[in-house]
Amino acid sequence: MSVSTSSSQPSQSVSWPAEQFLDRELSWLAFNERVLELAEDSTQPLLERANYLAIFANNLDEFFMVRVAGLKRRIHAGIATRAASGMLPREVHERVLTQARALMVRHASCCHDEVLPALTSSGIELVRWDELTETERTDLGAMFRSQVFPVLTPLAVDPSHPFPYISGLSLNLAVVVRNPVSGNELFARVKVPPLLPRFLPVAGERFVPLEDVIAAHLDALFPGMEILQQHAFRVTRNEDLEVEEDDAENLLQALERELMRRRFGPPVRLEVEQSIDPYVLDVLVGELGITMQEVFRLQGPLDLRGMWGLVALDRDDLKLPAFVPKTARALADVETAQAPDVFDIMRQRDVLVHHPYDSFSTSVQLFLEQAAADPNVLAIKQTLYRTSGDSPIVDALIDAAESGKQVLALVEIKARFDERANIDWARKLEQAGVHVVYGLVGLKIHSKLSLVVRDDGDQLRRYVHVGTGNYHPKTARLYEDFGLLTTDAEVGEDVANLFNQLSGYAMVDDHRRLLVAPQALRIGLIERIDREIEHHKAGRPARIRFKCNALVDEATTTALYRASQAGVPVDIDVRGICTLRPGVPGLSENIRVISILGRFLEHSRIFEFSNGGAVDTWIGSADLMHRNLDRRVEVLVRLIAPEHLTEISNLLDLAFAPTTSAWHLDQTGHWQRITHDDSGMQLADFQATMIRIKQRRP
Repeated sequence: MSVSTSSSQPSQSVSWPAEQFLDRELSWLAFNERVLELAEDSTQPLLERANYLAIFANNLDEFFMVRVAGLKRRIHAGIATRAASGMLPREVHERVLTQARALMVRHASCCHDEVLPALTSSGIELVRWDELTETERTDLGAMFRSQVFPVLTPLAVDPSHPFPYISGLSLNLAVVVRNPVSGNELFARVKVPPLLPRFLPVAGERFVPLEDVIAAHLDALFPGMEILQQHAFRVTRNEDLEVEEDDAENLLQALERELMRRRFGPPVRLEVEQSIDPYVLDVLVGELGITMQEVFRLQGPLDLRGMWGLVALDRDDLKLPAFVPKTARALADVETAQAPDVFDIMRQRDVLVHHPYDSFSTSVQLFLEQAAADPNVLAIKQTLYRTSGDSPIVDALIDAAESGKQVLALVEIKARFDERANIDWARKLEQAGVHVVYGLVGLKIHSKLSLVVRDDGDQLRRYVHVGTGNYHPKTARLYEDFGLLTTDAEVGEDVANLFNQLSGYAMVDDHRRLLVAPQALRIGLIERIDREIEHHKAGRPARIRFKCNALVDEATTTALYRASQAGVPVDIDVRGICTLRPGVPGLSENIRVISILGRFLEHSRIFEFSNGGAVDTWIGSADLMHRNLDRRVEVLVRLIAPEHLTEISNLLDLAFAPTTSAWHLDQTGHWQRITHDDSGMQLADFQATMIRIKQRRP
């Protein structure tokens, strides 16, 4: 695939006015603070609050592994380039550590002072070892000897035993023992087995941290020694991948080598319990080679991702009411309730599906399963960025290949944190006879595309799915996404040409109903922003409304500033990072930025332009970030069916309505959650409203 070097693409060396942009990393922390606010919200069901605690912890782990690690790498390399916010890497790093520390303390406080006591009152107890009865301790001792002790490996630290490697995100016990004969005090490390339950069941819905059980039985690991101290700790390491693709003879092999090296990335954070002894902390800090600024002392137990074990309990009384998606109205056969013939319906009309409100399994998954089984289907081409461990999508591609169909799978093996799983899927597909392409040098394939070529008797017809989310049946029940199923000839030709680019050497940059990164997506959006300015000047309807996961790209943001200065109203619904400053006089007073979070992860990307009254709406895979616009293959598709334009417009109307609860961003970077109007009336929950709308339909 050719990579455009058009002068219309902003260079990464462009200097932007620092006062116009919020800092990217600090904006991400503000996003995770919004997640924490949901955990702190006493109106949420208890196990939903526990779920948000776990999500916050997992999010922060990934942030340190990638973004904080990147800051440290730039600092150590002596890179003094300022971010768009005007801050140097060292300044950002210091601010990040300070704000992350405050959030982690709030997180621990929310867990221990609010959620856990409330769970106890509801019959779910997380207790420490000293709170157990003698009978419970005896029972856990038997379980320890049979199920835990066999997998433990104590590692001593002395002149003949160097300090052991501490794997990233592993939970560990730092142990100090004394030899009763010599009187020497010795240091050792015991790793808490990651494949065992984080919280062990004691009886009923009563649990104890696994590390507490291990700590209580250290004498079995160090027989004859005196156990003086034991303290839990956890290390976060740089786990970002750096594959030298231009020099890689084989991208797959290069990535596998890098995955092995990733286990040994430098540490970026040390979490310890508040009670840790100063001597033990000094040993850990010295051996790990980190600074005290990177040490986070917290109330235990550490690693609250383990709260997911409690969330999984069968306690519907402590969760939101279950939501079961329906088959999309355009696909549902109301009279017979039979599985729809997706191909027959697609020949009649375009279908827009909205997950998780519309079922993924009876739309996109069914589309591919029917394609695999249909003897008239000749070829299937598919992008795979992330998928589930028991993926029916992959199974359908394998079935299709084994039945003689030509199948191409573009498996992005550089999908962060899913690299190993995607390598395994790629090999499984290859063994079944699927033609597999492993991404592209210098680019990630992040677009969400399916192309089916079918012999319809009178002609070969292309059936296409373009989506905003991954082909992942499990996350499709939790992630909010759109997908377009269409036989439109222009979309079919555009997608076919793009697949040829991705798998071969075609150079077709002119698409009719697609905007494709890195060549044309940023340019296309900016052109449409500028077009709204012209419409406004001419007195025609002009408005811009975006919904995305992140807004970071300075060129696009600057274009939105131009639109605001010209008087065009701009509404942005961003789930995560936003570096745009709204409401700045003379710059962005016509821009409003909101954020909606809830039980579903708002994941779809929508770009709507009033366009003088002829509304121009696009959906697709791209967020407004440098990596998406410059280093990924991303696709937006233009919607043309009037009912689809109306559906998207109604959704945006609801999101931005003053009667809908949301977080609002001010020009300083502060997000304020608005849950009630001026009269004290509670505002509507966006996702609950969407559920009611979808459930009212036939």
